[in-house]
Amino acid sequence: MDELELLKKDWQKNNKEFPKLSYNEIYKMILEKSSSIVKWIFIISILEFVLWTGMSFMFKDADFNQRFKDYNADNIMIPIMIISYGILIYFFIRFFLNYRRISVTDSAKVLMENILKTRRTVRQYVAFNLISMVITAFVVLSIQLNRDKQVVSIIEKASANGELFKFYAVTILVTLAALAVMIGVFLAFYYLIYGILLKRLNSNYRELKKLEV
Repeated sequence: MDELELLKKDWQKNNKEFPKLSYNEIYKMILEKSSSIVKWIFIISILEFVLWTGMSFMFKDADFNQRFKDYNADNIMIPIMIISYGILIYFFIRFFLNYRRISVTDSAKVLMENILKTRRTVRQYVAFNLISMVITAFVVLSIQLNRDKQVVSIIEKASANGELFKFYAVTILVTLAALAVMIGVFLAFYYLIYGILLKRLNSNYRELKKLEV
């Protein structure tokens, strides 16, 4: 339980023993809490980026990655990576600017607006990561279907046997099932990290609304 909630409970127990905090004192406490939360959102997003980038380098020599190099798909994958990294940098900048704005906010109304902007930025960031994962998965699948010699051979056999539709249907269903599992794992990850922080921001937002009433 945070400091503000403890103070509220103490006030309810015995108003005489605890001095009533002024509007500015309560606002300052909420401001400091909100600033700290947004700072952690920024830090965690950077750490997350470092984690996934580090893992990609760790597994760059894995069998699939080595095979993928033979597909000569750099003309497709490099632009996708550049765009993805560019968008991620854009979100990092937005997180940092959100932190800076909240840190110097001097009114409850503006702080509420900045909290809403931060919530919106986090949700957009999570949505981008999930959509990017889905798009990349289907791009990789498309490249593999067209450039992997073993897969092309299987497709040719399926076509000759009149089972081409079945092959594509099974491939797409398996891909969708794998993506569903991955999305579920990522959503759980994002909920545990960003969801908890957003819940605290929402709590601060509600406290600010009470101050403005």
